[in-house]
Amino acid sequence: MSAALLHELAQLAGIATTWTDATGAQHAVSQETLRALLAALDLGTANDRDIADGIERLRQAANGFTDGNALPPLLIADAGAPIRLHGPSGMADGNYRIELEGGALIDGVATRGEDGTWTLPAVGDMGYHQLSFAGGHATLAVAPPRCFTIHDIGTGDTPRLWGVASAVYALRRKGDGGIGDFGGLSESLIAAAKLGADAFAINPLHALFSAMPERFSPYAPSNRAFLNPLHADPASVLGAAAARGGVPEEFDTLEALALIDWPAASRVKLRLLRKSFDGFLNRKDLTVDYSSFREKGGQALEDHARFEAIQAALLPQDPLHGNWRNWPANLQDPRGQGVADLACRHADEVSFHIFLQWLSDRSLAAAQKAGRDAGMKIGIMADLAIGATADGSYAWSRPADMLQSLSIGAPPDLFNMHGQSWGIAPLSPHALRSGGYRAFLDALRATMKHAGGIRIDHAMGLARLWIVPNGAAASDGAYLSYPARDLFRLIALESWRNRCIVMGEDLGTVPPGFRDTLRDAGILGMQVMWFERDRSGYFSPHIYSTEAMATTTTHDLPTVVGWWQGSDIADREHASVISEAEAAREVETREADRAALWRTFVSCEAADGGCPAWTEGERAVEAATAFIGMTPSPLVILPLSDALALPEQANMPGTFDEHPNWRQRLPGSAKDIFDDPGLRARLGALARLRPAGKP
Repeated sequence: MSAALLHELAQLAGIATTWTDATGAQHAVSQETLRALLAALDLGTANDRDIADGIERLRQAANGFTDGNALPPLLIADAGAPIRLHGPSGMADGNYRIELEGGALIDGVATRGEDGTWTLPAVGDMGYHQLSFAGGHATLAVAPPRCFTIHDIGTGDTPRLWGVASAVYALRRKGDGGIGDFGGLSESLIAAAKLGADAFAINPLHALFSAMPERFSPYAPSNRAFLNPLHADPASVLGAAAARGGVPEEFDTLEALALIDWPAASRVKLRLLRKSFDGFLNRKDLTVDYSSFREKGGQALEDHARFEAIQAALLPQDPLHGNWRNWPANLQDPRGQGVADLACRHADEVSFHIFLQWLSDRSLAAAQKAGRDAGMKIGIMADLAIGATADGSYAWSRPADMLQSLSIGAPPDLFNMHGQSWGIAPLSPHALRSGGYRAFLDALRATMKHAGGIRIDHAMGLARLWIVPNGAAASDGAYLSYPARDLFRLIALESWRNRCIVMGEDLGTVPPGFRDTLRDAGILGMQVMWFERDRSGYFSPHIYSTEAMATTTTHDLPTVVGWWQGSDIADREHASVISEAEAAREVETREADRAALWRTFVSCEAADGGCPAWTEGERAVEAATAFIGMTPSPLVILPLSDALALPEQANMPGTFDEHPNWRQRLPGSAKDIFDDPGLRARLGALARLRPAGKP
């Protein structure tokens, strides 16, 4: 087999045959890895003939037409710029018609260039229009040059907004059953707004697995287009009578726990939600809205509800039925008669899961409204996870959209010398194009729907993803490219349609020029205090970017107090993430880093006096809060874990049961924690440093 042909096929398929590590060294991707990745893309490599056939297929597909005769389902253009596209060979008639979203018609004749491409005059109206051309039909997405930004909110020429961050599950509220809900989020939004906050950043809210509550990582969802119903607040939609169900003592016990017992709390919450559903069936005033929601949700909503119902029915029979690939053959096809028959027999159960989505949607909307009504300029900043699992409802309902034999991850770097494989299946870039970007748009729209801002997890995935064959070492992967220009344009269009600012997590191994692309697209980057340094020390706050959000830490990193105390080092050693010798070296390095960071705090007048001892973490929090408040960043986010000077970090990458990932709750109720003197002092300092952020 010709290595040159194999490399040519890989490159045409968007697979990089080499990669550069954090030290600048270049590595070649093995032929074994290339063949596995190409097989996942449905490209054969058994012999040179197969490879040559694949090369020809990809070359033909590059003209933008799905079969050489019809337009692709979605064409993306820039507002005010000529529209260029390919036409079937031999086509002479360039007549076209565009029906604008508002109903107006544009008729014309496209001009043909010497290279065979056709040019249509520019369309200035942003939106999704309908194009008829060359005997085919397509949706024409006309995108603005950049996203809706903080400047567009009307905050002035130099916005200096600030906000807080917390996972929804961590918020406490009487009656939440042991898992934070949108009622608690609503209370927190109002309380934060009263102190001057304009944003509240949260964890992903994507649908997980109702029948498998032990799978509670918000970054490993079943379906990004739907919500996790365990966060629903029945009382905000159905009234106070729906606030409790089951045994009050169970609620009290679960709500008092320091760590969430996801399986036990999930059972209690689902029991409450089922009781709410039974009472809802008699509510004529709400069933009309529910029916409208179900109709608008269409097949995708029905599929998700059917998946949840089938998994709940099968799982008690066999634990292997947690994965839909182990279901009976007649239930693996969402369009098959077996699924239709089961859905008919269990119509009430399917309706229950649709009810859960309706209730979640309406109670999340109520929380966002509460924040905005309280004066927040942004309100909820939602989080869009990088992907979904291969055994979830999205993969079951649209298997061709995902590369299910591959996992997203990260190459070896200074943070993790062995690389990472996250068990999240990537979307197929080829299916994205041929499917009109439906998979991406569904997730994006769902995340923006009830938010004033979103964070795109691992934003580098818009351009490329490190993908690893299932079962292979994380280092045995390669980069797969994605249609970044199209994805950025769709983000910009949806951002304006939803008046939603966008932030991209650009931490880790970032492609050259990617941050410039974010800036040009109006997408905020992220600057985390721990990473803003060089060998000589930590950067002054005054040189932070005006094109990025500034923060002290993230859910994957230690809190300020935890870092100052070095408890993160001890925790990683205890979890066997690092060895005893590595921990000893980090403790020594940390002592020097504390001194270097404090010098920076003092030099910019965020602090004064001598460097605090490792036991004096609260002094470090005061200084760190003032430090990020001084940055010129248009948006500063202080996690509530830092505002409360807590030592524990939410998630320790590389661990499962060794660390209480995604289980920690904040002390005190969602609204009462904002009366904590230390928190009020720190948030008060931010409000004074960033006066434009006051409502």
